[in-house]
Amino acid sequence: MSGRAIQAAKALIYWLAVLVVGAVFGLGLGKILAALWLFLMPAAFAHDAPAGWSYPLSCCSGYDCRPVRGASVKEGADGYTVPSGEIVRYRDARVRDSPDGEFHWCTIGGKDDGRTICIFVPPRAY
Repeated sequence: MSGRAIQAAKALIYWLAVLVVGAVFGLGLGKILAALWLFLMPAAFAHDAPAGWSYPLSCCSGYDCRPVRGASVKEGADGYTVPSGEIVRYRDARVRDSPDGEFHWCTIGGKDDGRTICIFVPPRAY
């Protein structure tokens, strides 16, 4: 099963559980959906990197992040040059430590030419 299929299955199970709990407590559908939207929805859209760690919600809404080959991210004097050609400076808040030691790139809509939301980088050698 692909990562997106697993994510869709998790979201479906989550929605069904919320609806069942709401029905048990006699809540109307509108109240259930409002509570889901306000408090619980972000959990349904986070997704995991292939190594098993979760991309944070501040970087990803379910499809924005993906691993990229180290060769496609260049380290230069000004910062990291990502595949779109954008330069993300080393001290930029969007630069995150990679839990699996690989590069991961998060862009708006997961597009290869999208603006960088976050970039996960392996530890740098000194």
